[in-house]
Amino acid sequence: MLPADLREAEAEALESLATALAAEPKGLWTAEFRFEGLRLMPVALRLGTALTPRFPGLRLLFPDAGATALAKRDAPELASQLASLRDLMRLQQADGGSAGVLIVVAPSPADYEEVEAVCGQHRGPVVLLNGSLEDAAVGIGSVARERRKGFLSGWQAAYALIPTAEGALRRAFPGPWELYRRDPDGHRFAASFEGKPDAEQQAEALGDAGGVGRGLAAVDRFIEGLRN
Repeated sequence: MLPADLREAEAEALESLATALAAEPKGLWTAEFRFEGLRLMPVALRLGTALTPRFPGLRLLFPDAGATALAKRDAPELASQLASLRDLMRLQQADGGSAGVLIVVAPSPADYEEVEAVCGQHRGPVVLLNGSLEDAAVGIGSVARERRKGFLSGWQAAYALIPTAEGALRRAFPGPWELYRRDPDGHRFAASFEGKPDAEQQAEALGDAGGVGRGLAAVDRFIEGLRN
């Protein structure tokens, strides 16, 4: 079943992340809430707060000092657990690495090298929350490109809730990927997959039912429900 709203999705993500983090003490995980207009900072802070009792020493990392300062302003009770990627890199250099759970919030392709460096010096699990590192291989040599591919291939999805043109994709670890079709009276389960299905697999599972225009309108309604 798809979550009814954002808070229900967060509760699902919390349990999926907790299970994933316990399953692999040094795992590389992703969590995705892919909705336009979503304010990710409050989601990240709520997840960090909820996971801390289970994983003491958890840190939330942000791409830059500005985002870190905003997070500390919004969640002063978490201030000691909030840092930028470069902050942690400096600590790792001084301490010979780092441990505990890291949640890296919304890193972009420009942050790829810092994320890779942090992960290389970290002895615990790492979660990318709405990360987008996979577009970073433009204009680099083949050796570096292969290294990037290898690094990015090591990540597993702990949680994902992704609207599509015809419905939505969901993954809650340790379960499979699930595809839901949007019908006039709501979303219906369409198929499950061991790995994240590509567009062709989704289209085949849905039987190309419904037009793209109707599907996009359905996505709008779905996103609006998750925001409320």
